[in-house]
This record gives sequence, structure tokens and C-alpha cells, in this order.
Amino acid sequence: MMFGKSLLEQWQSSWDEALSVWSRYTQLRNPLLCQTHLEASKQGLNGSFAMIRLSDQAVVVDLEAITKYKLQDYAVEILAHEIGHHILSPATLTDHARMIARIHVCLPTLEDRAGMVANLYSDLLINNYLQRQKGLRMDEVYQRIDQGGSQSKVWQLYMRIYEQLWQLKSGSLGGKSDSDAMEGDAWLGARIIKVYAEDWLKGASRFASLLLPYLSEEKNTAEQIAKLLDTKHAGAGHFPSGLSNKEQGEKDNIHPSLDPDLVGETNADSAGTRRPIELEHTQSSGNGQFREPFEYGEILKSAGIDLSDHQIAVRYYRERSIPMLVPFPSKKQCVKTDLIPEGTALWEPGDPIEEIDWFGSMAMSQEIIPGVTTVKREWGFDEGSEPEREPCDLDLYVDCSGSMPNPQRLTSFTTLAGTILCLSALRAGAAVQVTLWSGKNQFKTTDGFVRNEERVLNVLTDYLGGATAFPIHVLRKTHIENVRPRNSHIVILSDDGVTTLFDKDEKGNSGWDISKRALDNANGGGTMVLNLNWDFPSPPNNEWMREHDSTLKKAQSQQHWDIYPVTSWEAMTDFARAFSRKHYEGAENDSTD
Repeated sequence: MMFGKSLLEQWQSSWDEALSVWSRYTQLRNPLLCQTHLEASKQGLNGSFAMIRLSDQAVVVDLEAITKYKLQDYAVEILAHEIGHHILSPATLTDHARMIARIHVCLPTLEDRAGMVANLYSDLLINNYLQRQKGLRMDEVYQRIDQGGSQSKVWQLYMRIYEQLWQLKSGSLGGKSDSDAMEGDAWLGARIIKVYAEDWLKGASRFASLLLPYLSEEKNTAEQIAKLLDTKHAGAGHFPSGLSNKEQGEKDNIHPSLDPDLVGETNADSAGTRRPIELEHTQSSGNGQFREPFEYGEILKSAGIDLSDHQIAVRYYRERSIPMLVPFPSKKQCVKTDLIPEGTALWEPGDPIEEIDWFGSMAMSQEIIPGVTTVKREWGFDEGSEPEREPCDLDLYVDCSGSMPNPQRLTSFTTLAGTILCLSALRAGAAVQVTLWSGKNQFKTTDGFVRNEERVLNVLTDYLGGATAFPIHVLRKTHIENVRPRNSHIVILSDDGVTTLFDKDEKGNSGWDISKRALDNANGGGTMVLNLNWDFPSPPNNEWMREHDSTLKKAQSQQHWDIYPVTSWEAMTDFARAFSRKHYEGAENDSTD
């Protein structure tokens, strides 16, 4: 179905007026006014008649749906509403994700509804402002959308909240209260919007707690609600930062009937509201102030960010590691070379223009003729007087056996420690090889030393979860069969399973011999970071532990492995700093190797 220019022109001409509703200084790109459902779907708009994109500050409208709901004459109202999402709530993708995080905590077992609840809440804030402060006809828009009423309790409560806010007759927008408790909840909903208009992040948790029992009774989202979801895909194509860390306000998730700012000191029962569902158990059992990777992923998906669990894990560990990045060790080289001029040569068309020596060219002729009188400076190299520092490359082996958590679901501190090491190495200019290992022939590697952060993190955040067998063949191929000219440091993150390094490889070669030759050829040292069940290096009482302890002490004394024992997986993250102190700061006064 195609429309005449009159409707398109009407909506185009309403854009400036809609912008001025918020401020005459408001500036956004022109809206994308799609004339058909197909055209709208190509822009990511499905189900609703309008939407926003936070990635490019866009407003998208489906004019075919506008006609279906007989909203042609409400261009200013609808466009001003969409602009409000960019200005008032959520405004930015980061704030959108923060709001969803608050709501997420308040919806136990219904976390997947957090995006929908955030959308409804933002709409209330924006529409109340436009109706009460700017005199727009937001109530008439909802009257047209209702089209005969709905049996959804969520929809009926939601519309009743609007009727309370705007002092409209019950049912005029499709609102309905089938009990005193529901009427009390509608009153609480209106109070949330009024009281927390300036602190809408705090109000978001109250609103989610209010809706929780109604959402629990409805398995499917009502069709009417789907029409309103204009922020469903708001986060597509963009990514918020700072989300791996929990905010202080997320713990403030009381039911609105218990909030003195909303109801004073009145007892909840006297307000006629439903008894709130207890939410204490919804607090994450995660580690301190950080979310678990699966929680992080659920919030991102609710914000409209379409990524796989693996892609989300890459971003999660990168974000958590950034505050803990440390310098990577380097070794002194003889000297740093200096450039010295060695005359000129003819500059010809096709050479980079920045290579032209203009002073040399002018000395040859006052008339510049490209390829005839243009010259370029040639340079030679000479030993400088300043020592040059070259970072050691990193050869990292991370235990990924069944005793380790899946880093895409729960926090893996071996993955986090590995991320800290790898990003520190890349930041210093080193190359990195990462090998995940589990059982025999169960491994994943970057297949050589790389400087590509994405490739490194894609390997680090994968999961194997099998038995335990160190990939001796990878160590052999890296440092014996293909000896590299650059120095590299070998790091192993594991537990007592690291002793499988000293077994025989698939060719029958001794792991002890391979380990020694690899360390010698790597020429940068080797470190084992191990979560052990005994107090290394004190001799354990258990016979099995004594056997492993003896193997590790032999590796330490005969092959000079640096063994860094930890008593918990969390302590793995401290290794990066200790590694830097031991190998980087001490290298300042080292003589040239």
C-alpha cells in the first residue's frame, strides 16, 4: 500500500514542531518515515508503529501502521514522544542498560520481560510530561490504539495508571480495576511517575516490582503492549560500557507500597494494594560488585543488543580487565637505531606525496615539475645512544577442564587473569598466543602469535570442559620445531593438573625434555600460576599431593619454572601485578641479554 504525498509531507512538516515541544535548541536527524511495513521492517521496525535507535539517534515511523490505527492527525504527539526517548528516557544506551539492570533484579524468573517493562515505564514518564506540561493529546492516541479493549491485566493496569495521572474517567483509555488491590496498584503507579520523575532510575525498580505479580499471571505479552514497544531494538548496533559492574542503587528494590516516599508511613495493607512478592532472594549470588556473565548477557539482550553468548563473554572480560591492565615485561636490546639523511632521489608520480622534500626540490629548480624537479630524502640507519626496550611475547596456556566454570555463564578467574595478561601484552606491543586445553586432543589455540585482540579473546572465552591433559605438542611445535627470533614468556594458568605437562607426548617424547628445551628456546622464562589444595612449598601430608608437590618442586629447581601458588581462583587476578613486578620492574636494571 502506497500513500499520497499529503500524509508524508504532513509528518515531515510536523518534525520541527515536535522538536520545539522539548526545546527550540533540540537537534536530531530527520525521522525515517517509512510508507510501508516492508520498508519499516528493513529499518528494524516490526510490531509497533514507531521506534527509536540509540546507535544513530534515529526515529523510525511506519506510516502504513499509522493509517491502520487512524493516527494520521497525531504526528506531533507521536514524533514528540519518540524524541522524548532520546532526551528524557532512556536518552542514551548506557542509561537504557542501567534502567534495565534495575528492573532485571525485580523480575525473578521473568528477567526476559525487563526490556518490555523498561519501555512501558519510559513511555509513562514521557507521555505524562507531554500531556500535563505541553498539552499534547496523548490520551487520544491511546484511545485509538485500544480498539475495543483487552483482557490483559497488565494492559488494564497500565491504562488505569494513565487515567489516574490525567484524572480521566475509569475505562476511558481501556483501564480497568477488578479489585481494590488493583485500583491501589494503579494509584501507586501514578505516584511513581509523579514522585520519581527526576530520579527515574530509582522509580524503575518500583515500577517493575509493581508489575511483577501481573506479569506472573500472563504467559504471553498482550498484543496491545507489543504495539507500544518502541525501544525494543533501541540498542541494536551499539554497545554500552560499565555494565559488568553493579551499581549501588540496584539493591534498592523495595515494593512501592513499602516506599515512604510514595505512601508515607502508612501500612501497606491499609493502602489496599497487593501484598508484595518478597525479592530478597533475587539478589545475585555473584562475586561482590560484579555481575555474572549470564546476567550481563540478559541485560544486553533486553536492551535490544543481538549478540551470541560467546560475543557477550568477549566484551564482559574485556570490560572487567581494563581497570587491572598492567605493563608487560620487556627486555633491553643493544641500542635503538637513529635515522640519518643520505642524500636525495627523484620523486616520481605514484610515490607518496608526503615523501617530497620541498626544500631539496626548490634547490634544484624554482619551477616545480612533478617527476622532473621533485626529489625525496633517503635515509640510513645508525646506532643510537638510547637503549631500546622490546616486550616479550606471551605464550599463554589456560586450563579449561571440567573443573573450571564456563566463562560464558559464570565468572572464570582463569579467563579474567588471562585477559589481563593478554591485553597488557598487546598494549605493550607484544604478540600473543593463547591455548585453551582440557583432555587429550581437546584444545583450542590462536594458532600462532597474533596481535589481534578479538582473536585472542575469542579463544580465551571459549569452553572445553573435558578431562585434563596439557597440550605438550603445542609447546613443542611453538618453541622446538619452530624456534622464533623474538623472546617469549610461557605462562600456564591451572591447578595440580599442570603436572600432565611432564607426561609423554603423542610421539613418545618426554614432557620433561620438551619443557626444558621450550624454556631455553623461548628465552623469556616460564611461570605457572596454580590453584593448589596444599600450602606450596610446604610438604603436604597427603600421598597424592606429595607426588604432585615433588613434581612441581623438581620443575622449579631443575628447569627454573617460576611457580606462583594461589589459594583461590579469585587470586588469579593478582598474578598480573605480581608478574609485572617480578619481570618488568626488575628488568630496568638488567644488562642486555
